[in-house]
Amino acid sequence: MTIFCSHCHRPLQAETSCLPRRGKQAPSAPKPFRSTKSASKARRDQINAELQALRSLLPISTREKERLSYLHTMALVCLRLRGAQLFPPDLALPAGPALGTELLSLLPGFLLVLSANGKLVYISENVDQVLGLSVVELLAQGDSVFDMLHGRACEEARKKLLLAQEQPGREVTFVSEMRTSKAFRLQHGGNRAVAVRGRFTPLRWPASPSTTAFLALCTPVARLPADSDAASQDDLFQSTHLLDMMFTDVTESVTYHLGYRREELIGQSWYSLLHPEDADLAAAQHRAV
Repeated sequence: MTIFCSHCHRPLQAETSCLPRRGKQAPSAPKPFRSTKSASKARRDQINAELQALRSLLPISTREKERLSYLHTMALVCLRLRGAQLFPPDLALPAGPALGTELLSLLPGFLLVLSANGKLVYISENVDQVLGLSVVELLAQGDSVFDMLHGRACEEARKKLLLAQEQPGREVTFVSEMRTSKAFRLQHGGNRAVAVRGRFTPLRWPASPSTTAFLALCTPVARLPADSDAASQDDLFQSTHLLDMMFTDVTESVTYHLGYRREELIGQSWYSLLHPEDADLAAAQHRAV
């Protein structure tokens, strides 16, 4: 049987070919080495210039801008972008006083605004009075409210936020242990329990996840000695009961200590708040009174 070459159509032996073999090709000359050091430096310089430009646009003082790292700069920029998406410049907001330092100092806690997926949109500057961390320091830990929470508090917060999202306008309250600064933990022995009370509110119509925000007030469950005068009414709460110890009234400061709102306790039994091991002793004291 005669075998013809598929290239030149000439008769060939079974294991020969008129095409040059790869092994006999002349070795190609090595490509000249090109350093990418200058290109990397140019890329870094461009990134640094962009970050400097973004930093200059932040609405903070020059002194604060000089202290920002690149990570903090990007965190603040992302926060401002999320806020601009929910609160565009053309959004007509109700007239009212600006949230200045004087007004924030009168609040029992700090203000928190979240997007539909739990991303931080706004944190009031007085958060450092509650957690010992500034807004910039909080953002360095993460851009979600779950990054502020400690341990198993995240799962409970997810459930409450999901419930509030399914029923817009419904107010929810949950108590979570929030992360604090190292100095705060050394001074007070740990993180701080905070009652988060808020609701999802549509900012524009038609309502959608991109136009809905969770507006909340975050209040410390227990006041620390350094927070206020020892004689402050926030250091105690008073309640009024029927003979069966059902709540008929309670002061608002109960939120600092128990995390419950005043409206939640009225109509409930005092016994529902007790640990089962203390119920017998409490009943004995109740009968004695």
